[in-house]
Amino acid sequence: MLAVFAGLPGAGKSTLAARVAEALPATVLAVDTVDFTLQRYEVHEPRPGYAAYGVVAALAEVNLKIGRHVIIDAVSPVKAARQLWVEVAERAGVPLRVVEVVCGDDAEHRRRVEARYAGRDHDGIPDWVRVLERQPEYEPYPGPRLVVDTFLAREPVEPVVAYLS
Repeated sequence: MLAVFAGLPGAGKSTLAARVAEALPATVLAVDTVDFTLQRYEVHEPRPGYAAYGVVAALAEVNLKIGRHVIIDAVSPVKAARQLWVEVAERAGVPLRVVEVVCGDDAEHRRRVEARYAGRDHDGIPDWVRVLERQPEYEPYPGPRLVVDTFLAREPVEPVVAYLS
């Protein structure tokens, strides 16, 4: 199965993805990790982030074809990014499940974003202003998905695992 954990930066995607991956088990592939690594090695591209999505898609397909469950950890804000995951699942012949991760409390969301920003020594981690700027470009997800509010959900892992199963 290919599971996509999507949502704005700081919503809790990475934390939830890691916990769910441990429970399933599954491989987690994070677009941010690839993007930051490309930056660290001074790989420049005309469309920032585009290559990272492509690398993660290729790695996901390889893992799916050898029988591993894969969790994609990515903002996936627009239809084109989401279509990439649909195509990977189709080529691998596996079901696609979407978990949209939100943080329903703005103060908590801001606290998380600012803590991540302060704790990193590289470019690419958005500050709160950049997260707010990205909100309008984040297109609502059409179709079936599980929405998890990481502020309200006391123990979200079990319901997510149940949805993915």
